[in-house]
Amino acid sequence: MAQDTVTTVTPREAVQILEKDPRALLVDVRSHMEFLFIGHPVGAINIPWIDEPDWVINPHFAAEVRKLMLGGLDHRAGGHNVPVLLICRSGKRSLEAGELLLREGFHDVYNIADGFEGELDEHHHRSTLGGWRFEGLPWEQC
Repeated sequence: MAQDTVTTVTPREAVQILEKDPRALLVDVRSHMEFLFIGHPVGAINIPWIDEPDWVINPHFAAEVRKLMLGGLDHRAGGHNVPVLLICRSGKRSLEAGELLLREGFHDVYNIADGFEGELDEHHHRSTLGGWRFEGLPWEQC
């Protein structure tokens, strides 16, 4: 049965899903520059939702995610649900991307709350209130 809405999980819950199901995909939807220079969760695959130079929604986003699912396996057929966990900077772009995936027939879609860096604090800094990095979860940077 298909989901009606994207399921939002905490960064720690996301790690539990990834550990429980080795087929699960962790997709970082931030721009290539954010992914490379700000850092990203270990094992995340970068498929930008919006990227430079035009900063428009990636028209191939769903197809690119589908390709990660065993070379484009038809996930709509019974028994082929692969969990797709989406992360961005603060959880907003990944939610939008997840809603598109549901419309495109994906079944098991998660948005990681607070994203990689979380919301801005009172000093306009990130990674101080929440997010993957704040939680001390594995990440790397180029």
